[in-house]
Amino acid sequence: MKDLKYLAAFSIPLVAFIGLYFKGPYSFITPIYAFVVLPILEMLLPMDASNFEGEELEEKKNKKVFDWLLYLNLPLIYVLLAFALIEISTKPLQTYELIGLVFSVGIVFGVNGINVGHELGHRQATAERFLGKALLLPSMYMHFYIEHNFGHHLHAATKEDPATALYNQSVYSFWLTSVSRQYINAWRIQKKLLKNNARSFFSIKNDMFWFSVIQLGYLILIFQLFGKIGLLAAIGFGVVGFLLLETVNYIEHYGLLRLKTKSGRYERVREVHSWNSNHVLGRIVLYELTRHSDHHYKSSKKYQVLDYHDISPQMPFGYPTSMVLSLVPPLWFKIMNKRIPKEMIPA
Repeated sequence: MKDLKYLAAFSIPLVAFIGLYFKGPYSFITPIYAFVVLPILEMLLPMDASNFEGEELEEKKNKKVFDWLLYLNLPLIYVLLAFALIEISTKPLQTYELIGLVFSVGIVFGVNGINVGHELGHRQATAERFLGKALLLPSMYMHFYIEHNFGHHLHAATKEDPATALYNQSVYSFWLTSVSRQYINAWRIQKKLLKNNARSFFSIKNDMFWFSVIQLGYLILIFQLFGKIGLLAAIGFGVVGFLLLETVNYIEHYGLLRLKTKSGRYERVREVHSWNSNHVLGRIVLYELTRHSDHHYKSSKKYQVLDYHDISPQMPFGYPTSMVLSLVPPLWFKIMNKRIPKEMIPA
């Protein structure tokens, strides 16, 4: 039964469905659940710093149930999308209801869409990577697959990485720099990959070109089926989804920088270059994303066997609480700046 603990990740889309069905004040039930209820529960529940070892580790690593718990997010996301667009385009809604529903669906797109797409995007199987990209589509963030896998994991915790927040950089400034620079970087990386393989811009291997076509087609299809209000809602869902991702990016690496060696190169990525959290509820709901230190140390590891490392910098709160905290920059800086290793703080 312990293996099914990740079913808790489906509680967020379940709450979103409830909000869509009942509307009214329930329209805001998902952001309240995600950023009020979960943080409170996280602070009440104990942390778990244990790691799997030996036979238990091998068993968890190869158990297919953990993969299927990821795959189930794909139909869930698209059913939620269809239900939301039908409700929004056919029912008379108050402005506050529409705003609440956009935030509710967008949060699901960020947690159960982009986050799961991120996990599957690291897999070696082509089918799993395809599922990962499909989960990025509703947030219009398919370029994340290229920039994250071929850019972020190479440059993480350096000034060259747009997804690493600098010391004393606010989350609002980070949203602007990360969103724009990651998209530009994705095109640069794609062009380099094509050049290295002697392929032209119009090659079938130009993922960025196809991502653009698919995402444009997605928006056109929604406009044709659900009209202007449906299109605006879909764009809103996506924006909330990718800003949620960028807020996670912000707290994952904030202020942590790799030092340069005598040769002028950056030291390799280690467990000290990402913030770790062992708060149980955040770990489960986010498919162990909170053990980000180990993910960067060994990016090929599946989420269910990610480890805790003593040397990793520890967040004082879980990821849901930390995301809320980041929205108040003075408070965030006061709490987090003193936790950054002194050698990483700019002179």
